[in-house]
Amino acid sequence: MTAKQEPQGPQYASGLTRREVVVAGAGGVAAVALGGAFAANAFAGESGESGESGKRSESGDRSTGDGEVCYRLTSEAVEGPYYIDADKIRRNITEDREGIALLLALKVIDSETCRPVRDAAVDIWHCDASGVYSGYEDQGSGGGGPAPTGEPPTGTPTGAPPSGGPGGGGGGHQEPTDDSRYLRGTWRTDRHGHVTFKTVFPGWYRGRCVHIHVKVHVDGEWTDAGYEGGHTCHTGQFFFDEESVLASAGVVPYSANTTERTTLSEDTVYDRSGSQGGLLRLRYDRRDIAEGVHGSITVGVDPDTTHDGQDTPPQPSASASPPAPV
Repeated sequence: MTAKQEPQGPQYASGLTRREVVVAGAGGVAAVALGGAFAANAFAGESGESGESGKRSESGDRSTGDGEVCYRLTSEAVEGPYYIDADKIRRNITEDREGIALLLALKVIDSETCRPVRDAAVDIWHCDASGVYSGYEDQGSGGGGPAPTGEPPTGTPTGAPPSGGPGGGGGGHQEPTDDSRYLRGTWRTDRHGHVTFKTVFPGWYRGRCVHIHVKVHVDGEWTDAGYEGGHTCHTGQFFFDEESVLASAGVVPYSANTTERTTLSEDTVYDRSGSQGGLLRLRYDRRDIAEGVHGSITVGVDPDTTHDGQDTPPQPSASASPPAPV
């Protein structure tokens, strides 16, 4: 993995890639109820938490000297068909996508020593509120046709995985169909293993629950050109609990997504192991999720191994139907 950027003061410019073919304008952050920016007090009114990332693992946990729980190795997952090694070196990946502001805070640690993994390159990518991935807009909503519009369905938006479709099975890589690169980005972990991204709450597409993809690259070198060399020690996915997803479904533009929604318990990739499987800890105002969401998780990795997402089969489906694009 390599990256290219142009310096902008002491930090990397947001919006430049290492491939000249990618020409993406620097769009403004279009976050519902936050006026296009992440307000400093976005979460001042939070009244609760959800998810299991803050809970102690069932076994094999250790505590660091400061009392922090040492998590077990985080579950690996398939890469999926929509990964692009575009390497936009940026923390704000929103561009012009509308949606509920999401601040995603990650901590990467060595699952054996509990020590933070510093200077790692962390990639994240996910679909927008209508289920569309940048670079694959011609695929429509998760490879399942055009993005849905019109009146949302009545009742709880849930449905079983489909009987097939593009990118099914292990979700083999597909070549990009366009130059858009919104909701994709790479950033560096600090000396504490922390990295934070600004994005929007993902939407859904047929056959998959709401999720975010992640890769962690180590043993490379950060230079003026970006991140060079190294290997991928973790490929996984982050997941959202049902309460938060149902709350988001009532907010524009998510409310226009009429695609049948697969629940967390029906998903073909989530292994149902809570934080170890990638379930995020979420904080937001239960009275109005549109004010913004803070998601966090500790990612336990083995820096000495290579997991590029091609060596891990999808988890057994909750139904007998083949899985959808991952």
